[in-house]
Amino acid sequence: MLQSILGYGLAMGAIYALIAIAYNVMFSASRVFSFTAGTLGMLGGVLGALFINRLGLPVLPGLLATLAACALFGVVTEFVAVRPVLGSLDQHLYVLSTLALALMVTQFTAIEWSTEPQPFPQFIPVDVLGVRERFWLPVVACGLVLGGLELLYRHSVVGRAFLAIAEDNFAARALGLPETGLRMASYALAGAIGGLAGFTGGGILLAFFANASPLNFYGFIPVAVGGIGNNRGAVVGGLVLGLLQQAANFLVGGVFASVAVFSVFVVLLLLAPQGLFGAPAVRRV
Repeated sequence: MLQSILGYGLAMGAIYALIAIAYNVMFSASRVFSFTAGTLGMLGGVLGALFINRLGLPVLPGLLATLAACALFGVVTEFVAVRPVLGSLDQHLYVLSTLALALMVTQFTAIEWSTEPQPFPQFIPVDVLGVRERFWLPVVACGLVLGGLELLYRHSVVGRAFLAIAEDNFAARALGLPETGLRMASYALAGAIGGLAGFTGGGILLAFFANASPLNFYGFIPVAVGGIGNNRGAVVGGLVLGLLQQAANFLVGGVFASVAVFSVFVVLLLLAPQGLFGAPAVRRV
């Protein structure tokens, strides 16, 4: 039982963490929580199965095509559902605009793809150190994404520009930074990260249109627990969420598992409203 909890828990936690990172990357560039993050994860699985299983592409070209398509969807999200809202008096309309786009894409996928879960290809038929691919692949992808973002933000001009608009977009604009272009690039990057979550998690989640809503929901929890904009906190929160979820499934099962998991996280947020790794809000007078 412990081995199953660790295997499924860490794998699912890594998937949730990648979705949470996608949330953070989009939020840092626009101060908008785009509720298309779970849809990106769903598209990663569906497009991966489409390119590899149905169109017969090799694994690497199939992965690259999936990430490119999800990055394009990220750009479309910024252009269609986010940019018009940023110029509105009521910027909280992004809740409706991004959610509406996510629902439309999900329903279109159900119509054109299938309403039943479809198998996802296995890339390495041999277990690595006795661990199946579907368990270690999301964890490895999560670690690579986190490390890659750390290098991007700390050791590149583009990454520093991302941090500048995340810190103060008005000051960044005054300094001549292309805010719109950087925001579109951030949404493309978030799209690729969300697509990678669905692609590497396809062995567990399968290619299924209904994955969008659970990923959207469970992927937001690590953001709240780890602290908004904190990618390291999102990874820790995602892994803890995955382990608690699987442990609750084994111990109580059914709907009570969800109740137990959310009870724990409600208590955590009551104790630390800014998240476990988030900085407390400071008000200047």
